[in-house]
Amino acid sequence: MKAESQPDAADAEPAGRAPPGAEAANALSPRAPPADDPAHRWLREVYQGDDARQLTPRAIVTGMLIGGVMSISNLYVGLKTGWGLGVTITACIIAFAVFKALEVVIPAYRRVPFTILENYTMSSAASAAGYMASAGLVSAFPALYLTTGRQLLWWELMVWSGCVASLGVFMAVPLKRQLINVEQLPFPSGIATAETLRSMHSSGAEAMSKAKSLLGAAIFGGVVGAWKKVGDIAAAFGGKEAAETYSKWPYQLPDGIPLAPGERPAGWLSKYTFGFEGSLIMVAAGAIMGIRVGASLLFGALIYWGVIGPWLINHQITDPGYGRHGVNYWTLWPSTAMMVTAGLLSFAMRWRTIVRALQNLVHAMSSAEGRRDPLSHVEVPASWFVAGTLIAGTACVLFGHFVFEITWYMGILAVLLSFVLSIVAARATGETDVTPIGAMGKITQLMYGVIAPSNVTTNLMTASITAGSASHSADLLTDLKSGYLLGGNPRKQLISQLFGVLAGTIVSVPVYLIVARPEKFESGELPAPAARVWQGMAELFKDGIQNLPEYAIEAAIIGGVLGILLALADEFLPANVRRWLPSATGLGIAGVVPAYNSLMMFLGAAAAWMLAKQRPALDAKYTVAVASGLIAGETLVAVGIILAIEGPGMVREIARSLGLAG
Repeated sequence: MKAESQPDAADAEPAGRAPPGAEAANALSPRAPPADDPAHRWLREVYQGDDARQLTPRAIVTGMLIGGVMSISNLYVGLKTGWGLGVTITACIIAFAVFKALEVVIPAYRRVPFTILENYTMSSAASAAGYMASAGLVSAFPALYLTTGRQLLWWELMVWSGCVASLGVFMAVPLKRQLINVEQLPFPSGIATAETLRSMHSSGAEAMSKAKSLLGAAIFGGVVGAWKKVGDIAAAFGGKEAAETYSKWPYQLPDGIPLAPGERPAGWLSKYTFGFEGSLIMVAAGAIMGIRVGASLLFGALIYWGVIGPWLINHQITDPGYGRHGVNYWTLWPSTAMMVTAGLLSFAMRWRTIVRALQNLVHAMSSAEGRRDPLSHVEVPASWFVAGTLIAGTACVLFGHFVFEITWYMGILAVLLSFVLSIVAARATGETDVTPIGAMGKITQLMYGVIAPSNVTTNLMTASITAGSASHSADLLTDLKSGYLLGGNPRKQLISQLFGVLAGTIVSVPVYLIVARPEKFESGELPAPAARVWQGMAELFKDGIQNLPEYAIEAAIIGGVLGILLALADEFLPANVRRWLPSATGLGIAGVVPAYNSLMMFLGAAAAWMLAKQRPALDAKYTVAVASGLIAGETLVAVGIILAIEGPGMVREIARSLGLAG
């Protein structure tokens, strides 16, 4: 994370740019800007023109398809690890490779090749679909089940997710001019996407090499996913004898490996969830996370499950293993406190970012008003923002009132708060490339914990509005940064984003209903760490601290203080010292997932770190592509098997709910 004292990107513009604040002043002036101002320069030197091939059916359809597939990966990985995976660059590489292959066999595609603007417009749809899990599918919805036992219907999930995501998309509209055009905030992922697209479309050899490595890894990951699900397949289709034969097909290697010399108690490791999971998803996720988070996960697992766990069981405070009354129910509290205090303090220390975001809101809203605007036919008009926000916000309020029994004025307050927090999240993303989604949700939970302390549903679902809309607002602005650098049309990109929201909703919600079964939350197969944190916050306000497990209050205080110290160290210590300190997020996640998840993620992070040390060029070229392929392949095969087994029953349920079947 970058230090707050680092100068803004606007202060480091190349020679020839207008002085800082000049365009903002012009934005408030009623007279026309000079013909050499940044807006005119961008139109003249960067913009590819109104007739450039950009928002085409093939770009939209490809983005919806790739994004829909990647939304499954992000959903599954989010329920396993609490992390979201990058979508945009991977989607660009896949689309480029697909259309290059089509050009070989289809003459029309050779005559009309897939352009760089089509590719970046496609990536907008893909990223919107891929990040649909952030609209509540990995946090608020499973947390609602864990706290109240309520399982939402398919149409409730679809309507809510679509409304929250759309609200975030429209809230980004008034911010684009100020954050991207005027202040020139870097949005590092947006710059990386633009540079990747330029590189691919000027010389496609490297892109094809990455695409082949991603495909090969996906095939291998798919084989692993199928191997892992042999027991489920046998139980579903092979009859009783096959089910008994394969029922113990390993998720983990045998537990009899001694933890200490001479100690070989049967099942000792499984009691504390240590082992090696028969999966590569966590290994690949660890490779993307980096060594600092990976090492923190391992260290946290050893402390929580190897030291604290035996003590808790010996004193009969918790049951062995992972589950509702297992070790994780106690470790949830110090780990949650650590992540909450570290996240909120890091967010608060960005107070300059918050102030600038609020100060510039007026400029953003008025930049296209009261003057002749050279970009008026290109930029998204304010009327789109007003209409879209009004429709999506009203839908959130009404749906929240009638389905979740959120008092109407609390719903309106949540939508208004979403706008403020989306501004802050967008600026944080623009400056640091980190979107504080967790902090957005926690701020809302804290506020509603005070004004509606006993209402768990209100606490969780209002937080899903703010966190989900902030995520999609920041995502669109990151994509708009790529478009600004490449000379694309932002109106067309917003339309593409909305198609992505539609695709993500249609794909990810049915998959969630089939994959996220209650028994999987209880067994630890889907630990849902993000949801556990939301659950802990909601239960704390509902039940009060007196109902926490024995010694959990003291542990939460220690965890909270440690989170504060780590956040302060991250902010003020030199970079060469910070890299040796544990990550508060890594330590926190280790307390809410089984130990074997943390171990596997550490192994992936360590492998990627060693490769980066020994072969940095190879690491830069292949690590993310191979890791993404492993995750995509195993996830899609595993989810496909689950759909094949449980999908028909879910289809019958939906048909009955629609009155189409008896």
